[in-house]
Amino acid sequence: MIKKITLVILALINILALIYLVSPAPSLPDLPNSVKSDLPGDTVQIKDTTALFTNMTRTEVINFYKASFSGPFRIIINHPPEKARQIWQETTQSYYLEEFILPFKQSLYINGFEWEKDVFIKPEQRIKNKILYQDKEYQAKVTLRLFPAKIGNRIFVFFLTEGLFIFSFLTYKKFLSHR
Repeated sequence: MIKKITLVILALINILALIYLVSPAPSLPDLPNSVKSDLPGDTVQIKDTTALFTNMTRTEVINFYKASFSGPFRIIINHPPEKARQIWQETTQSYYLEEFILPFKQSLYINGFEWEKDVFIKPEQRIKNKILYQDKEYQAKVTLRLFPAKIGNRIFVFFLTEGLFIFSFLTYKKFLSHR
């Protein structure tokens, strides 16, 4: 009886997981009142990258993408700004770097550079990093990079993880019964 209930629960979890895994990921809108960059490295040179010039603050940017990039299991990680150079290129400037993860689906990295708050430059020298684009000054440059997973990969990794979890559980249970 308990095995039947366990199998029914496992089947329901897998059905719900499949619905989650095959449902489309949220689309990624541009920030309002921003200008899309066409500078080298901000477009097709780095896959799934978009850069925007804006006067929005970090809080406004993050809240906008929290509302746009949602899911039942979303995880938000605040990375050190130095990690931006690993995700984009060595010359990427960064004031903040946050990652939104939809497990088994995709990750979105949001890198923001606010020239007036650059922690790597002394306050009196920050003016040299003022953001000018198309003869207009902006307070920030926001660079986005999406790491999507194909549906087949999502399903494979989920069931592999589930299989490893079940195998580990049964092995541990067997180990305890022999003690």
